[in-house]
Amino acid sequence: MTQPQRRITIKDLAARLEVSTATVSNAFNRPDQLSPALRDRILDEARAVGYAGPDARGRSLRTGRSRIIAVVLAESLTYSLNDAVASEFLAGVAEVVDAHGHTLLLLPGRKGARLESTSMADGFIVYGLVPDPQVLEQFPRQRPLIAVDFNVAGHASVHVDNRPASQAIGRHALRRRPRRPGIINLRLTAEPCNGRILDQPLFSETQTITRARLNGFYDALAEHDFDPAEVPMWNIEENTHAVCAPVIAEILDLPDDQRPDLLLCMSDRIALTVLTLAEQRGLRIPEDLRITGFDGIAEGQYRAPRLTTVRQDSVAKGRLAASMILGLTPTESRQLATELLIGETCP
Repeated sequence: MTQPQRRITIKDLAARLEVSTATVSNAFNRPDQLSPALRDRILDEARAVGYAGPDARGRSLRTGRSRIIAVVLAESLTYSLNDAVASEFLAGVAEVVDAHGHTLLLLPGRKGARLESTSMADGFIVYGLVPDPQVLEQFPRQRPLIAVDFNVAGHASVHVDNRPASQAIGRHALRRRPRRPGIINLRLTAEPCNGRILDQPLFSETQTITRARLNGFYDALAEHDFDPAEVPMWNIEENTHAVCAPVIAEILDLPDDQRPDLLLCMSDRIALTVLTLAEQRGLRIPEDLRITGFDGIAEGQYRAPRLTTVRQDSVAKGRLAASMILGLTPTESRQLATELLIGETCP
């Protein structure tokens, strides 16, 4: 009867290579600690003898650390990986996590979600959520947490300058005084609303960045002698073309004397949907309708007419959040600057 082959251990591999077990461990978990040549030699030999790497469960029991960083997302994984802003943010996080030998765990965090995997993570980056106590209470309290694009009491946060940036793009758009300005918000109402906002209660500025953006628009409107309360607003529940389109079609199909001639949009995806549907209806941009966005995604800058928008560096935001959670950067709330991009949709 053939005896089962003994499993290769980290000590066996270290002995074959005449290096320490710590050096072998670094090749798998802390590649920045080794020269590329040494790491490649270790990994090549590991593949040759069938060694898959240090056992994560054993390491976790010994050290109390899993080297796993969890990113809890406001939306589904499918949406987050397809959305230009979210995917750039994740790319920035992954860049830092990869460089320091950690693993990235992505978790959807919509309201009511059960985050069963939270106990294994060394730290949490919570991205783009309106705080939900039932979700937040699932995080182990002794683990570090960084909030991105919203605030959690007692934890550092990473934001861009949403209110000043929206005020700046509003000022630019209002220099040529519109007859009928309008605002299209993103997930701003406390209760679901995909359409015109009438008397629905809104989230506060501490709960969502979109309220900060709205307040920036209001600041600019007030400076130009508009009563913000008289400016019509619509709400979009999800930042996708399919969800935006019915609301925007309703706006663009208003009679000529009621249809806005300036639309301040909370995202580039909303603004690009406005642009597409307006062109389908034969509206001239910017003569009949001027449009602004927010985010600075590549799609808005590569098509014609080019979108007037605010560019945020989502990759840098991800890098900063990851550096904080790994202890590479001081854990303190930070606000990143944005850039106003003037395009043909609102010259």
